[in-house]
Amino acid sequence: MLPMPSPLRPTARKRAPITDDDLVGGLLTTGEVARLFRVDPKTVCRWADQGRLPAIRTPGGQRRVPAGFVHRHLSPP
Repeated sequence: MLPMPSPLRPTARKRAPITDDDLVGGLLTTGEVARLFRVDPKTVCRWADQGRLPAIRTPGGQRRVPAGFVHRHLSPP
């Protein structure tokens, strides 16, 4: 019988890769990203935790999202 994963220990998730183009324009806070996508800041945190959005953690533990990634996904194709 296979062991069940512990609900207290998160499984490894793939993170969205950060490219050099993403870093053009600096970094945005989760609040700034939330305003641009018109969602709650907690949603941005969840997206980052799920690996759907690349995020960098500051030494203080806050998330920063590359502006290039956000603007690339906001602009029409």
